[in-house]
Amino acid sequence: MRLLNRSVGRLSRHRRRPLAGAAVLLVALLSTGGAYAALAPASQAEQEKDNAALVAEGKELFMINCSTCHGSNGEGITTQNGKLYGPSLIGVGAASVDFQVGTGRMPMAQPGAQVEVKDPSFNQDEIDAMAAYVASLGPGPAIPDEEQYDPETYASEKEKEEAVTLGGQIFLTNCTACHNFTGAGGAMPRGGEAPSILNTDPKHIYEAMLTGPQSMDTFSDGNISPEEKKAVISYVESMKEQPDYGGFNNGSLGPVTEGIVAWVVGLGVLVAFAVWIASHTTRTNQTKKGSAK
Repeated sequence: MRLLNRSVGRLSRHRRRPLAGAAVLLVALLSTGGAYAALAPASQAEQEKDNAALVAEGKELFMINCSTCHGSNGEGITTQNGKLYGPSLIGVGAASVDFQVGTGRMPMAQPGAQVEVKDPSFNQDEIDAMAAYVASLGPGPAIPDEEQYDPETYASEKEKEEAVTLGGQIFLTNCTACHNFTGAGGAMPRGGEAPSILNTDPKHIYEAMLTGPQSMDTFSDGNISPEEKKAVISYVESMKEQPDYGGFNNGSLGPVTEGIVAWVVGLGVLVAFAVWIASHTTRTNQTKKGSAK
């Protein structure tokens, strides 16, 4: 009888083990699912809903402020003479909108060869909304994250110094022809102007390299990588910290301006001084005809 009870007990224990394992697994799955539902970020559907609302807000702002020049669907407007009144914005990306509107260049005060920088007409939330709408028209460069453009996000001072060195090499090779060795800018052909970048926000410098506004070349990530773009910004930021040793810097416009001043002003003063000396030291010993011998 005892032997029979032992056999039955062993059989019941073997039967309970699979059921107990399944129960534990079920409890673990329910606990994990509940914790994820409570702690996880908004679902994909909610994110898409928020993005759709942002795009709708941006479209409303765009229709009021931008469609006159760029068309109701961002397709651009051409005049009857075939001239471009406002370029197409399809495919320019959110970064282009953030740069143009964030620097006050858009809306444009008046047509011209150079769009002037001015105080922005919209706050950052409105700019983000218009950028989201333009981004929905076609794929293009996105607004960079702070990690991509802020030199303060480097892990160490040594890493930052190495980035400044690399950025200086890239800047001297690709940027000085327009923006000057000091970043002060300068005149461009056909009435254009390369603006000073010393007071430009790092994010906007990154976006300018990425999108190539107006006469500026486009430096895609294939030409200059994101790490190299950040290095260029680090170099520009280091130029802001360089001391001013005094004297006449002639607008920090470089050796051409200094050479013009040297030739025009310097030689001009020397010539004038030479003429003055000659006029005050010349003597004549000629006598009038018929004078006494």
